[in-house]
Amino acid sequence: MIDFLSALSMISDPRVILALLIGSIGGVIIGAIPGVGAPVAIAIILPATFSMDPLIGLSAMLGIYGSSMYGGALPAILINTPGTAVNALTTFDGYPMTKKGRAREALILAYSASFVGGVVGVIALMLLAPVLAAVAPNFGAREIFLVALLGMILVIMVHKGQVAAAGMLSGLGIFLGTVGLDRSTYSQRFTFEQSWLASGFDLIVVVLGLFALSQAFVLLLEPNDSPKVERVHGRLWTGLGAVFKHIRIALVGSGSGVSMGIIPGVGEFTAQFLSYSYARKTSKTPEQFGKGSPEGLVAAESANNAVPGAALVPLLALGIPGEALTAMMLSVFYVHGVIPGPKLFADDLDFVLALYLALLIMNVLVLIFLVFSTNILTRLIQIPSRFLGLGILLLSFIGVYSLRNSMTDCAIAAGFGLFGMILRRLDLPIVPIILGIVLGKIMEQKLKVAAVRINHPIDLFDRPVSAVLIIVILGLLASTLWGRFKPTQETKYQPTGE
Repeated sequence: MIDFLSALSMISDPRVILALLIGSIGGVIIGAIPGVGAPVAIAIILPATFSMDPLIGLSAMLGIYGSSMYGGALPAILINTPGTAVNALTTFDGYPMTKKGRAREALILAYSASFVGGVVGVIALMLLAPVLAAVAPNFGAREIFLVALLGMILVIMVHKGQVAAAGMLSGLGIFLGTVGLDRSTYSQRFTFEQSWLASGFDLIVVVLGLFALSQAFVLLLEPNDSPKVERVHGRLWTGLGAVFKHIRIALVGSGSGVSMGIIPGVGEFTAQFLSYSYARKTSKTPEQFGKGSPEGLVAAESANNAVPGAALVPLLALGIPGEALTAMMLSVFYVHGVIPGPKLFADDLDFVLALYLALLIMNVLVLIFLVFSTNILTRLIQIPSRFLGLGILLLSFIGVYSLRNSMTDCAIAAGFGLFGMILRRLDLPIVPIILGIVLGKIMEQKLKVAAVRINHPIDLFDRPVSAVLIIVILGLLASTLWGRFKPTQETKYQPTGE
């Protein structure tokens, strides 16, 4: 009770409330503008959060992280263009409903299903993170190494059809993380006697380059598009209870988002596919899916909005990020000397409870904001793409320069921005590079500690947790190889949008 009262005191700080409000509303706006997305926005504000108190900075980031997918449903439904990548499945049934004159109904279902998914995700975080943290003391250096390795493997495996590319880009990320001074031996690695490489590649500089600057370059080089959006008629708050007609689908979708969000590297796309497939198989009108099915819309939105809360479970309990956005949040923890893991729950439980409350409040704020401001947001969708790209470019360089007042950092960020643009043009994933940098450093540190106590490969199996993790890793690798070399079969039905 004392910790809960302390958490209430922390969350009631006007600065925290303001950061949460700005992050939540800003996240909706960012999500509603096609071509930006949460990774770009968080990358831009990340340098500013280092000078804030940890709860204030994390509240702003959590607001953007959790609310961007709410806003991303708006253009997906109205103009068949997902605001964020994870809203792609929303277009399958959302836009056909708009074409049938049911835009208001589609938006109400999307908002309310997202709210259900978001709340279920936070509840899962509150229930599961302490359990994992209680088990975490059984995790030594070798177990943390194996968990990080498992996360890296899952990140690679989840990129169907691009496994080789994802593996190489993950390897590139691991390599980038080794450049600079090795703090255990105080020797230079891969610097080639270049002084500007002595401090290595700063994660924030790389993130801003790969996510923000690359997107700015893409927008500046594309045709200057300004989509037209029709006004939505009717009051949105009068039908929010409509989701309860499909509450089974919403809860199953939320469950898919939770289960997939906890697993590092999997995330929203797999959760959505599982949820959508279940909804179609159990529907009385499966032929409507992809043509304007309310059930399909609820399945997609509830699943993707349950992921953010669940993705924080391994981050808070083990200090292992499962995706690029949680990797950025991890850097905020480290800057302020707050180390995620079992000690966080033992020593700073009030801080953890305050994060839970921030996520719950964020979902309420976003729902209220959306039902009253949808028609205002439709005007933001019409911002010309080149003007948007120029704004991202300027903000990104300001953020990079503010880190260390270094033009070298700006040049490095620009280089990664060009590289990221090439990856986007080739439709290759960027996330494996970021997770390679973060997880690679964790793996290296823990492997050095664990190697001292391992004299023989069999020693890896002398502890139950490490033995289970090794078996899981080997099983995943075996299943991947089997799927790669087994005889091809006819693919199952997958929904297609109009």
